[in-house]
Amino acid sequence: MTAPDPHTLTRRALREAAQRSARTRVTAPAQHARRRRPGMRVVVALSGALLLATGAAAATGAALTAPALAEPAAAPSSAAPQETVEALIQPIPAEGLPTPVMSPAPTGGTTGGGTLCEDPALAAAVAAGADAAAIAAAGGPELFRSAVATGTAPCIRLDDPARVWVVINKQRPYVPIDVEPNPLRAPEGVRTLADTALREDAASALSALVQAAAGAGAGEIAVESAYRSYATQRSTYGGHAADRGVEGADLVSARPGFSEHQSGLTADVVPCDGSCATIDDLAGSPQGRWIAEHAWEYGWIVRYVEGRTDVTGYMPEPWHLRYIGPDLARTYHEGGWTTLEEFFGLPPAPGYAQ
Repeated sequence: MTAPDPHTLTRRALREAAQRSARTRVTAPAQHARRRRPGMRVVVALSGALLLATGAAAATGAALTAPALAEPAAAPSSAAPQETVEALIQPIPAEGLPTPVMSPAPTGGTTGGGTLCEDPALAAAVAAGADAAAIAAAGGPELFRSAVATGTAPCIRLDDPARVWVVINKQRPYVPIDVEPNPLRAPEGVRTLADTALREDAASALSALVQAAAGAGAGEIAVESAYRSYATQRSTYGGHAADRGVEGADLVSARPGFSEHQSGLTADVVPCDGSCATIDDLAGSPQGRWIAEHAWEYGWIVRYVEGRTDVTGYMPEPWHLRYIGPDLARTYHEGGWTTLEEFFGLPPAPGYAQ
């Protein structure tokens, strides 16, 4: 077996000694008992190298070449430099957010380091109006949500009433103001208390929700109100304003052009047991409790919940269900979100601009 080249061992030993010295500078405490004389670190490093290269005998000679050393070199830290750096740059969760840890900005699905919208698959899905495909192309619902909330997906328009992720509130009216979704149909197998309908995707999802609730023994759920046109909402809001005044009406009803019902993605539901009760009876019913726990499984969320009037501008409405699709609804539920405004990084909308 060929003996190792002593010059190779020396170079390796010098390199290792230099690395240990660098680690000592990175991780050693900032303060010391006294400052070392210039060149001391180099002498210590060289001495260590010679120890490794030439053995114990050479080590004795090397030690004699540095009789003036008054103290040993500082022991290297047990942590590697990379570990130290990573410990310093770990993200700190922001306070006051509904999720315990903020999601990182999306890094997948982009080309050339640009925005998420530069991904051809996402751009094609958005152009085709394929909402589920767009969410998948973004890397899944959480990355989709995060990209929208951080402004790195400008092609995802939250004001597009044709999209399942549209956000309508007191600061975000429809454009045009009297837009109508098409097509609309009544949900199959669901009792409706008025001549009402939903967008096709929402209608199918509501049918599945109602059937699941009945199958779980929660009881029958009926629809009291779903799609309302701009003209219908004028009448609805006008009635509340006549009874409560404008300020009172604004807490319980949307002004025309600002109502989620106009999207065809919203349904007000009531509990039934033979005959049907009112929307005010839902929260305390088995149906209301089942909805609060399971609606998200079918793509629905309770849009206006207790304690969030400061963000939504509306009193709690446990009967007011909003369809956002199963992918986003799951992320909304699992993330502990309570308003669409916060979910998508939008400002609160407690009142109208004028």
